[in-house]
Amino acid sequence: MAEQAGDMDPVASEIEKLRQEIRYHNHRYYTLDDPEISDAEYDRLFRRLTELEAEHPELITPDSPTQKVGAGPRETFSQVRHRVPMLSLENSFNEHEIRDFDARVKRFLGDDSPVEYTVEPKIDGLAVELVYEKGSLTTASTRGDGLTGEDVTPNVKTILAVPLKLTHGKNAPQPPDLLEVRGEIYMELEAFQRLNRERLEKNLPPFANPRNGAAGSLRQLDPRITAKRPLNIFCYGIGSISSLPCATYYDLMILLQGWGLRVNRPHIRLCPTVHQVIDYCRDLEETRERFFYEIDGAVIKVNSLDLQARLGEKSRSPRWAMAYKFKPTQGTTTVTGIHVQVGRTGALTPVALLKPVELGGVLVRRATLHNQEEIDRKDIREGDLVVVQRAGDVIPEVVKVIKSKRTGAEKRFIMPATCPVCGSEVLKNGDEVVARCPNPDCPAQVRESFKHFVSKGAMNIQGLGDRIISQMLKKGLIGEEADLYHLGMDDLLKLDKIKEKSATNLLRAIENSKRTTLARFIYSLGIRHVGEFVAAILANHFGDMEKLEKATEEELTAIDGIGPRIAESIGAYFEDPHNRNRVRRLMQAGFEIETPSLPGTSPVKGKTFVITGSLASMKRAEAKELVIRNGGRVASSISRSTDYLVRGESPGSKLRRAAELGILVLNEDEFLKLLDMKTE
Repeated sequence: MAEQAGDMDPVASEIEKLRQEIRYHNHRYYTLDDPEISDAEYDRLFRRLTELEAEHPELITPDSPTQKVGAGPRETFSQVRHRVPMLSLENSFNEHEIRDFDARVKRFLGDDSPVEYTVEPKIDGLAVELVYEKGSLTTASTRGDGLTGEDVTPNVKTILAVPLKLTHGKNAPQPPDLLEVRGEIYMELEAFQRLNRERLEKNLPPFANPRNGAAGSLRQLDPRITAKRPLNIFCYGIGSISSLPCATYYDLMILLQGWGLRVNRPHIRLCPTVHQVIDYCRDLEETRERFFYEIDGAVIKVNSLDLQARLGEKSRSPRWAMAYKFKPTQGTTTVTGIHVQVGRTGALTPVALLKPVELGGVLVRRATLHNQEEIDRKDIREGDLVVVQRAGDVIPEVVKVIKSKRTGAEKRFIMPATCPVCGSEVLKNGDEVVARCPNPDCPAQVRESFKHFVSKGAMNIQGLGDRIISQMLKKGLIGEEADLYHLGMDDLLKLDKIKEKSATNLLRAIENSKRTTLARFIYSLGIRHVGEFVAAILANHFGDMEKLEKATEEELTAIDGIGPRIAESIGAYFEDPHNRNRVRRLMQAGFEIETPSLPGTSPVKGKTFVITGSLASMKRAEAKELVIRNGGRVASSISRSTDYLVRGESPGSKLRRAAELGILVLNEDEFLKLLDMKTE
């Protein structure tokens, strides 16, 4: 026995260490709304503790984090006892674990009857309970430790999406005398980013993620502060109810919606089989970036309320529901150094070199730091432990510094006074926060200009990537863009790993790029402040390059959509003899530039469009170009001057804003018909 006890000591020690660590992070996450580790790292700790306790059940104690939900309520709030405990969900991390969940459900029920499930996005927010008595909201509380939560009634009443009184119509019966609704308070991504910018400007620490932004906003002692924060809610279940006139979870959501409560009904899907559950979980993960709020997984529930009651619950989670967690987009890692990159316009951008961390299935080694002011606001230093975030194709960024982990060895960063590539003295123009290298012949600027010129939105020369461009520059094969059109087979065969077939393909791609539109040609020049949208405006207005080159700043600012800053940049570009010669050499290379047909009586002419969601027949950039070609304008945000909102798949918050302002919403077919295009 002594030997066995001795053998157990390391395990007991690890278990206790894990419990202490998890309690600490629970306190920071649930009570302080200031986490120090990502959800994925927390999940790893919790899973390890669960595994050890399953292997050694004699070491489980009632106060273990695996036996409790969340953390206790703050003492600054009154406490509310939940009639029905607010449990947490068991997590799954792969498709095999979803199948195991399905097998456990069927095994527990003990028959071969099919089990239908619902699947919906898992909103990354703060769980609350709303108590309605005789249709009126009487109490709102946080989950707390699952049994007791914080009374946040005055704060929740400031959230416009939370009805103070339930309604009902022909599709919903009279609300019950008692209804406890469970929901998730959250903050939309755009609102969260705006809030963090405001906090940084006031020298306040930014929130690590939208969930903490929502929690910090809701748990204010002054409801007037909460009222100023852009909070929203999705309801996803119930606690106690005096009468329940439905038999399934899906019908319950319809019922809640009929009573005026907000549910995520468009994204709740009925799945008769586990295969369909897995397919929809996969779909949600692949499209998560299209949502205008943060989702970190999918929630799988047995649809039948009777089966839910039969399945019951375990110590901290129901047997009839499970969360499928997506690959994390946030992680904690160390800044090993700060490197300065030089872009095509000479802008110096500091980049954090990171100890590699996997985010969203991608190994991340770098994160943008934007500029010196951003570094100073967030107080980022070399050697810091930081929270890093990656969203879709967006460059990863440092969200916050975990200052409690500093050792004193961290080093402050100061932007260099000279260009790290060519040694030129760095300059700042006016009140710009960006430092720039003024040398147009700086090797870094030249390389980045080539990369821009061949990019998809510009000349779209497929196969001509960074590695090949760098080789061409190093071997002196090219000096400016026009040189690309004088390359031959012998030149390309001088490059490493380039054989005759790939050289032939590359020469063909270069030749094909000569047939282009005026908008693409203008954009390819890389004029500061002239993106694809502005390039299309200029192409439509002037019709050829010669007129654009000769345009005065006064003529440019008279064009709708061209402000003084853009006009000044265009004027400065064409005043430079080097740039004029560069354009002339390109034209001499034999370009066939499609002249835009100026709009006549198009119904789009003079109208302002906003496009949201993904379109099936084209990319949003192509849709914008179509509008501009026909004399319309494309804006990035909804306002009272917007004429049309074009709605694609998974539209964002713009759809709701358009409804509020009475803006006409077009689906993709209606948009194409307006442009007199076929919809097949």
